[in-house]
Amino acid sequence: MFNYELIPYIAPDTALSMSPRRKLHVQLSHFNQHRLTPAFIHQDWALKIQQEASLLLKEGNFVESERQHIQQYLVHMPQDAESFMRWFENLREEAPGQGDILFPWLATEATMEQMCWFLQQEAAGEAGFDDLVALSQIKLPTQAKLEMARNYWDEMGRGHQNSMHGIMLENTVKGLGLTPTIDDTVWESLALANLMLALAVNRRYAYQSIGALGAIEMTSPTRVGYVNEGLKRLNVDFDTRKYFQLHATLDVKHSNAWNKEVIFSLVKSNPQTAKPIAEGALMRLCSGARCYEKYRTHFGIQSNLH
Repeated sequence: MFNYELIPYIAPDTALSMSPRRKLHVQLSHFNQHRLTPAFIHQDWALKIQQEASLLLKEGNFVESERQHIQQYLVHMPQDAESFMRWFENLREEAPGQGDILFPWLATEATMEQMCWFLQQEAAGEAGFDDLVALSQIKLPTQAKLEMARNYWDEMGRGHQNSMHGIMLENTVKGLGLTPTIDDTVWESLALANLMLALAVNRRYAYQSIGALGAIEMTSPTRVGYVNEGLKRLNVDFDTRKYFQLHATLDVKHSNAWNKEVIFSLVKSNPQTAKPIAEGALMRLCSGARCYEKYRTHFGIQSNLH
């Protein structure tokens, strides 16, 4: 496996100052909020397209910088489907952010105030897994498309509003009295959401998006399980923490199906998809690790990056 210890780490900003990185991701976050919201036709639509072009270039340059950052770790990546899947699934143990001490700390030591700060950062940086899946599945081969449809249907609560995963997360936000806003969120969390949306909405990154979404499904159960334990310890009621209780188990099933029906099937039929899928997974995991480092810095927790 790769020596992720060699990944150059960019220290997070110490405050919510408008550094160049923060300025970029605040700008992209507001842009993404706007471009995904259903709207009406305005007479100045052509002017808006011209104005958006510069933001799309900034977005593209951001994604490319993230993509180039992880290239050195793909040199020995296998491309035959069976070997690739072993490599991919090993990311669950070896990739950046895995086994981070932040999450056991949240489970056993975080105060309610600290837990709420963490969840507010995460909620503000939430890109919406259901929408990301819907955007990513367009024109994919049948086998992958069908599994992504099943995944989406689960995300949508199988047709029941109260079981929609997005609604469950909203209930957490409301139940804890959180007020997530772009301007009060660390740039690392905004960058993660901006990355995920950029991969999903731009078809040149379709396979990177599939890898990134697969990485989420594969690595999230342990993390959300710790968060759920912490919320239970803090006497948060079941309805408020239901999102985390559910994903601690359901994502294991989702991950197995996603790896087999989406990633394996794509790489088996076209080995050229292996590298972009791997790129997306590593970009997502490195971006997540950057968030955890920022959160630990905020809480004064000693770093344990490997």
